[in-house]
Amino acid sequence: MNILFICNGNVCRSPLAAALLKKKFKENNIPGDVASAGFESYNINEPPDPDTQEIAKSHDLDLENVASIFRKKDFKKFDKIYVMDTRNYRDVKDLTRNDEERAKVDYLMNVIEPGKNLILPDPYFSGNIDMEGVYDLLDKVTDKLVEFSRVK
Repeated sequence: MNILFICNGNVCRSPLAAALLKKKFKENNIPGDVASAGFESYNINEPPDPDTQEIAKSHDLDLENVASIFRKKDFKKFDKIYVMDTRNYRDVKDLTRNDEERAKVDYLMNVIEPGKNLILPDPYFSGNIDMEGVYDLLDKVTDKLVEFSRVK
């Protein structure tokens, strides 16, 4: 299964989610391409946020080197496109061209809280959401994605 994670700048939530799922796919011998992207061009080619780098290092995760931007061609490459929040959802949905592409897009938190369209808080802009809390949520979500991938 090929999975793409989307957040605003591709420097916190989505690269952490991608690194965590890549590690779990490898540990469980699950084939697939896992990546992350964002929508904010000012982060393109920038490394992940220092707090993201720190939490990744503490959990032995390899982060992608630099931020990239979401492109329409990603609809062809990925089976599922998980977004972190409502803004990301609207941004991706606005680029869909057909029902098949629309069906690939979902809120990431729907993996563990189906149908609730909950957001994964952005630690980059919030002083009350720490990276460890975001990591814990991503750990639960990626465990479920591994479980789903084994069934297919």
